[in-house]
Amino acid sequence: MSGEYDVAVVGGGLLGSAIAWGLGRLGKKVAVLDEGDITKRASRANFALVWVQSKGLGMPAYTVWTVQASQAWGRLASELKQQTGLDVSLQQNGGFHLTLGEDEFGQRAELVKRMHNQVGAADYRMEMLPASEVKKALPLIGPEVSGGSYCPLDGHVNSLRTFRAFHTGFRAFGIDYLPEQPVSAISKSGGEFRLTTPKGELRAAKIVLAAGNANQTLAPMVGLYAPMGPTRGQIVVTERTMPFLPHPLTTIRQTDEGTVMIGDSKEDELDDRALKHSISAVMTDRAQRMFPHLSRLNVIRSWAGIRVMPQDGFPIYDQSETHPGAFVACCHSGVTLASNHAFEIARMVAQGALELELVGAFSASRFGGAGAANNSGY
Repeated sequence: MSGEYDVAVVGGGLLGSAIAWGLGRLGKKVAVLDEGDITKRASRANFALVWVQSKGLGMPAYTVWTVQASQAWGRLASELKQQTGLDVSLQQNGGFHLTLGEDEFGQRAELVKRMHNQVGAADYRMEMLPASEVKKALPLIGPEVSGGSYCPLDGHVNSLRTFRAFHTGFRAFGIDYLPEQPVSAISKSGGEFRLTTPKGELRAAKIVLAAGNANQTLAPMVGLYAPMGPTRGQIVVTERTMPFLPHPLTTIRQTDEGTVMIGDSKEDELDDRALKHSISAVMTDRAQRMFPHLSRLNVIRSWAGIRVMPQDGFPIYDQSETHPGAFVACCHSGVTLASNHAFEIARMVAQGALELELVGAFSASRFGGAGAANNSGY
């Protein structure tokens, strides 16, 4: 494995793949070091939304970053299809968050108001609609639906096909994908990074840590800080049915293949080996109350997955002062932000510096403490 690369990306999930693809697109010689199929990969367990509404409460800069990503997704889908022939089935005609009962409607309306009132937040036109207006777009909603919020920038995509498209693109760009090679140590000498794996040592001029929750362990090796707070979620998938859901919901979406995905859970637990059927029951009950005809469908599969989650829920992008050329990237919304990672973060890594005006708010220095104090390279 001894060899020289412009950039070594640690982590081959959706986040690392988007950055690596973006670097390859810029002509960089890139290696992707990945645990491979043995890892608990969030890229296989996500809900596949390209989602804007309700993101960024408490961090206005995140609303701006998310809107930018949403607006760039069409370009990403087009470039991937042109390069690989794979259609990632991007649908971006707006999305809903439905409420059941008046109490939920009131709570959602208050959230929308708080989002709109944030100084510095992007205007992504999220609005509350009564059930009568929602029914015009979603005619099969049930009588318990009291309304909901709508955002015209929301959408969804086939995330597994997106993941495949990135990896197919690797070959076209000459990117070396190296599975089953988790990184156990990182050092820097002679102006280059040396990454230790079970199959040997790899050398690179720059590195990007994009290994999800493992970044918390890897980051300190190069003077960075990545405090993570992963959670677990469950997803239920039904058999194929007639097209009935022209807009995705926060918790329900109909895939391009006709199946229905239901996901609406969050647990502070990191064991994804077994499902909690009581949680699946609550999710499917709410789905049936929103769309009563779903009660006729069979569930064909369900799973639990570990979410990548920085401690405060917002992304982390940083560069190292003590190890120049080392970068870290962590986020929960790997699907939504994939376009920014491919076009913006990759560009900044290639040029050797993150841009304060775009991602300065996402430095881990916001967490304070000794780890963060040594972290910010701005």
